Amino acid sequence: MPSWIGAVILPLSGLLLSLPAGADVKARSCGEVRQAYSAKGFSLADIPYQEIAGEHLRICPQEYTCCTTEMEDKLSQQSKLEFENLVEETSHFVRTTFVSRHKKFDEFFRELLENAEKSLNDMFVRTYGMLYMQNSEVFQDLFTELKRYYTGGNVNLEEMLNDFWARLLERMFQLINPQYHFSEDYLECVSKYTDQLKPFGDVPRKLKIQVTRAFIAARTFVQGLTVGREVANRVSKVSPTPGCIRALMKMLYCPYCRGLPTVRPCNNYCLNVMKGCLANQADLDTEWNLFIDAMLLVAERLEGPFNIESVMDPIDVKISEAIMNMQENSMQVSAKVFQGCGQPKPAPALRSARSAPENFNTRFRPYNPEERPTTAAGTSLDRLRIVWRTMQHSVTDIKEKLKLSKKVWSALPYTICKDESVTAGTSNEEECWNGHSKARYLPEIMNDGLTNQINNPEVDVDITRPDTFIRQQIMALRVMTNKLKNAYNGNDVNFQDTSDESSGSGSGSGCMDDVCPTEFEFVTTEAPAVDPDRREVDSSAAQLGHSLLSASLVCIVLALQRLCR
Repeated sequence: MPSWIGAVILPLSGLLLSLPAGADVKARSCGEVRQAYSAKGFSLADIPYQEIAGEHLRICPQEYTCCTTEMEDKLSQQSKLEFENLVEETSHFVRTTFVSRHKKFDEFFRELLENAEKSLNDMFVRTYGMLYMQNSEVFQDLFTELKRYYTGGNVNLEEMLNDFWARLLERMFQLINPQYHFSEDYLECVSKYTDQLKPFGDVPRKLKIQVTRAFIAARTFVQGLTVGREVANRVSKVSPTPGCIRALMKMLYCPYCRGLPTVRPCNNYCLNVMKGCLANQADLDTEWNLFIDAMLLVAERLEGPFNIESVMDPIDVKISEAIMNMQENSMQVSAKVFQGCGQPKPAPALRSARSAPENFNTRFRPYNPEERPTTAAGTSLDRLRIVWRTMQHSVTDIKEKLKLSKKVWSALPYTICKDESVTAGTSNEEECWNGHSKARYLPEIMNDGLTNQINNPEVDVDITRPDTFIRQQIMALRVMTNKLKNAYNGNDVNFQDTSDESSGSGSGSGCMDDVCPTEFEFVTTEAPAVDPDRREVDSSAAQLGHSLLSASLVCIVLALQRLCR
């Protein structure tokens, strides 16, 4: 026999004897509660058929009740579970926003880089054959480092781009001077003077500014989406305090114990309970809103001045002009290097004559951005532009979703309490559960945040002990917001303290001021020695070298074009 039966027999017998004729005995029946309790998946063995004395209750009013101790315990756990589910469901929008948009943006950007590299490789192999294949690692390393930077690798973009141009200068210098043999030490000397030689004109400096800004914005943006996703996932998994669980039970299931399973909590009563239970989450709101604002600013950069495509579009003309200058002044550049680094050793005649493919004699002509390849390279270029346009639409979509996620944490109580399955709504303030009976809820609504819960009438909140876990998420948002602000200004927070020093200062050259000259010292005015018998060979080789340089620099143009489209 269930324990509640003995407790109900004596009070019930006395009650029946004292009832006047015609009294409504059904009013004290627990039939409706039994039905609702069973619908929750609980056993009917826990619940009496009629009300019993409620002295055993620890949360609900200790009046005649349909709840046993076992029922109160189970319903208390049920209220905790339902609250956790409510918070998770209510925050579902913001969580899916960051998860899905992060996945889209990341996929688009990776595809952009993959297609750019494939397009460059395919066309260069087809067009330049062995000339490109023998030097392809320079471009492959560029893409590898760009990908590594984007995925969070410890890459200083400025230094990486400086290294790219220095390596390219070494290769090009050998091509325009095939009549000489250059040792590794000599080529290292050549690369040390990249900034002073400026063989590519002002293009490297401008490219460094534009590419670093665009990639910093893209990487920081995707990192922001990652942080937003992680914070939203963590905060949505709440761990209610004992005081919160008591308040939830009293709000959601004490109506069951009072025989009123269909009566829902008053809206304002629900708000006070939720504001007390979610006080720490509400404190996340200020930093979250600043984070969202910073994300929106970087998104605007990605659509505008830091848009990779729009940044790179005008570069082609500048690069073509730089290539023309390089071709016209290649002899002067070589002479300065010879004077600064010393006279190189002549190469064997046979090697000099075979220094370039015999069938490669294309002369340089300015690159025309209106000319479009009609082979497979054209298809790749179209694909790149489709990918980029899609990513731009994705950024716009992300911006709209981010705007909707502002104030999401302080709005949680209101979102939960307006749910018709939770409360009686704002239009039914007299026929709702106020924590004691079916009547209007009179206490005032608390403000948001932990400190404002000091006088919360429904939830015991210790305002002197902020939730450590929530404080960790606030700090994570603060750090990410700082990175986003730096990215908005074109600075990489990981390297902003060193980039200015390395830019244009020749850092990393391994030279001491008293060993390596800071300017070229012209130690001789004599032209490089040329054997009269070899003059014709060397002259033709030099001319071929200039053609090779022009073609290789055209490769640079196309590489940079396809890198960012």
